[in-house]
Amino acid sequence: MPAASHVSSKAPWLPRLSAKSFLLLTLAGIINAAGVTLFLSPVHLYDSGISGTSMLLGQVTPSYLPLSLFLIVLNVPLFLYGLRKQGAVFTVYSIYAVAVYAAAAFVITDVLPIEVDAASPFAGTDLLLCALFGGLISGMGSGLTIRMGGAIDGIEVMAVIFAKRLGVTVGTFVMAYNVVLYIVCGCVLQSWILPLYSIVTYAAALKTVDFIVEGIDRSKSVMIITDKPDQVSAALMDCFETGATLLPARGGYSGKEKAVIYFVVNRFQIPKMRSLIQSIDPGAYVTITDVSDIFKANVSPKA
Repeated sequence: MPAASHVSSKAPWLPRLSAKSFLLLTLAGIINAAGVTLFLSPVHLYDSGISGTSMLLGQVTPSYLPLSLFLIVLNVPLFLYGLRKQGAVFTVYSIYAVAVYAAAAFVITDVLPIEVDAASPFAGTDLLLCALFGGLISGMGSGLTIRMGGAIDGIEVMAVIFAKRLGVTVGTFVMAYNVVLYIVCGCVLQSWILPLYSIVTYAAALKTVDFIVEGIDRSKSVMIITDKPDQVSAALMDCFETGATLLPARGGYSGKEKAVIYFVVNRFQIPKMRSLIQSIDPGAYVTITDVSDIFKANVSPKA
């Protein structure tokens, strides 16, 4: 038996780990730490999820209990708890990203000669700038971690595990946790200004994560129900130089045989596609939806 087959039978997740992923996860952890320690923490703004919880605990507990300690103590058990649900690769990548995040946060706040106790070294005490850029930078780190197959915050794992049991969506679970977190922050600080600005941070981070994970040029999937499938699909493939898929269908009201064309375009091609379809079949019915990612599965060569 070949060595590779022997290794995969013992630990099937090992071959999926890659040096490139660990390199990018290292970068993601450093970026996330920079956003939190250089923009948010100095002015007492809070990140979302476990990261925000760790920031709050780091500020209300003695100084010998730093942010980096709470990041490890709170996140790692959650990732290990979700091991069976999320898989070994996800868990390894996530714990590694959190470890880098914690280490980088410690280096920035306690090793490097950077003053981050009273104000951001880049935005001073301007809460809006700190909220926007802190969210933007930490969102870049979180998005890159997700794109590499991990997560940098354990609350996302808990959301995947418990949201369905509670009858809510994953997004609703995370939002509810953050709402509770910001209310607690407001009560502890006896001020609602900082928690409200923290919501701005959360919004900026959320949009940045979407941008990193899905890209700026999000594709669109098109479903075309037409009586002229051959002509429409041929025109689309000729115009956009890409393939189309024809699916057999039957009209629910008329009972007539029809065809559904499945086609993928980018958002800039939609007007041209619409005009092309209307010129061939003005009665065609078209639906357009977002596509978050497109890939072609690799086919393993036959032995």
